[in-house]
Amino acid sequence: MTRSLLGRTAVVTGAGSGIGRACAIRLAEDTAKIAIWDINLAGAEATAEMIRKAGGTAIALDVDCSDKAAIRAAAETTRTELGQIEILVNNAGIAPFTPFLETDDDLFDKVIRINLRGPWLVTKECLPDMLAAGWGRVINITSSSVQTGSPTQAHYVSSKGGMVGMTKALALEFAGHGITVNMVPPGFIDTPMLRAAPIDAEAFAKSLPMKRMGQPEDIAAAIAYLASEEASYITGQTISTNGGRYMGSH
Repeated sequence: MTRSLLGRTAVVTGAGSGIGRACAIRLAEDTAKIAIWDINLAGAEATAEMIRKAGGTAIALDVDCSDKAAIRAAAETTRTELGQIEILVNNAGIAPFTPFLETDDDLFDKVIRINLRGPWLVTKECLPDMLAAGWGRVINITSSSVQTGSPTQAHYVSSKGGMVGMTKALALEFAGHGITVNMVPPGFIDTPMLRAAPIDAEAFAKSLPMKRMGQPEDIAAAIAYLASEEASYITGQTISTNGGRYMGSH
């Protein structure tokens, strides 16, 4: 496989740590210029420095990826410093654990705002660049919990389920413009977010077919493929990266 994105500009949201960081680093290795959008500026700057030390190009921006004005400002800065946005990885999100009957309506609204409305707004900001280029990649990080369910996460699963529907709708709408829209639902990946979850991660990992947690780099590899030229005939699809946790046709 030719691992080259020809210096295209990629926005990776929530790339200050975990899966987002791994995706940003991998796309930079494939010669994309990376804009890291994260509410955690220190983490974003650390990721950008890792990329620059390896010889890549990256900028870090302090962005609330659910705030329309912040998204617009970040996009303008990205275009000025790196060029038109042609690759977008919607990764930023939160994943609280709250029993359904104890979930405050404001918390539900917050999860939807960050996990669903945020990617909606970011994608809407970036798609015109892709239309102008006649080439684009939108890759949404969903969740294996949409495929399997997840107790005490009805708010989170609802938000990620919305992303699944949005992915398919946008894939159909923009397929004729050289733009693909796909999704990667991670399954039990070793990240700071997972380590902070109220579960026994090591015990659950042993119940998986592969008997281990995945690594952020596993998700990054799937992202890199979907961003590549080789994936130009793939859209509206799901690459389930989960160690065998879920096997299905959708």
